[in-house]
Amino acid sequence: MHNSGAKAENNRVRLQLDIIESASMVTGMVKIDPKKLAGEIAAEGHQAIYSIYFETDSAKLEARSGPTLAVIAKMLAQQPKLKLLVVGHTDMKGSLKHNMDLSKRRAQSVVKALVTKHKVAGNRLTADGVGYLAPVASNKNEAGRARNRRVELVER
Repeated sequence: MHNSGAKAENNRVRLQLDIIESASMVTGMVKIDPKKLAGEIAAEGHQAIYSIYFETDSAKLEARSGPTLAVIAKMLAQQPKLKLLVVGHTDMKGSLKHNMDLSKRRAQSVVKALVTKHKVAGNRLTADGVGYLAPVASNKNEAGRARNRRVELVER
């Protein structure tokens, strides 16, 4: 939608242009809070997290993952008996062997960040990866691949 308007003010023309672009919402990618996260894990036994980001084809966490890691750490602090499997998932780009390794290294990066930066006890977290063996969407388009790239927290 484009909205433009021009006004003459003191012999000057002022132009305002507002550009609003709409796109369909990708479901399941909602901000999380500690209480809601704990409730989902208690009810379902697991929760997919879509706001942990890695550099492309790498296990290096991007800085924008920090707020989500802080929420997970806070949830764990509020649930001192909860132990989690941190499971990395990928899309289908690349070989199965590569993606199995990448997803495990990504899960290990999440565990390392939670332990070192957020002081979560290491014995409460176990990292593993399943590559693209458990998709939640089609890998035929970017929207589906984005949903498949995730970290799941699984109660153990």
